[in-house]
Amino acid sequence: MDGNFRIVIAGGGRVGNRVAHILDDRGHDVTVIEQDPNRAEALSDDYVATVIEGDATRPGVLEQADLERADVVAALTSLTGTNLAVCLLVRELAPDTQTVARTEREPGEEFDRFVDEVIFPERAGARAAVNAIEPDVSALEDVTGTLDILEVHVVEGAPVAGRSLDEVSLPRGSLVVSDAAGDTLAGPETVLRPGESYLVAVEPSVVDEVLNLFRG
Repeated sequence: MDGNFRIVIAGGGRVGNRVAHILDDRGHDVTVIEQDPNRAEALSDDYVATVIEGDATRPGVLEQADLERADVVAALTSLTGTNLAVCLLVRELAPDTQTVARTEREPGEEFDRFVDEVIFPERAGARAAVNAIEPDVSALEDVTGTLDILEVHVVEGAPVAGRSLDEVSLPRGSLVVSDAAGDTLAGPETVLRPGESYLVAVEPSVVDEVLNLFRG
């Protein structure tokens, strides 16, 4: 998937809430299904997502999220069984939509037949879920404080595609770190080739601007 896309999150608890905020910061269209009225109200007040109050394991509630238009449904409640049930419903209702399920324990291969991606946030935090949901961008885990180190995929037709770094104007607070191979530091002559990925250091305030340049 290239560019911004539409994500439905089942579960607005600690992980789901954080994932919704990160994805909203990156310019994606986020819908959260949450059955707890207080959590649903808090998410609505944050203006990071469209919020549907209800049980995502009920087909009628899940269908309110307009699944056929969704690129990804991420089931991020604290219960593995609930998350698997949501993903199985999505496969029945919208078989072309990618599914992501959070598990309570280290995942094995037993879930591979039922979901597209399985994440274990207790090991890696909310960014593991974002990496599974947003495959074109992967964040290295919190090794630089508030600075994000992103592996960003260059999309065909994006503003930077096919141009060298001395030809593009990246926003202040961002820096391309490595070339596509990942074994050489980037320089002015480094060409940002479509279909390749590059490590980029980004301050949080300019993440969305940088991603728009790389993904169009």
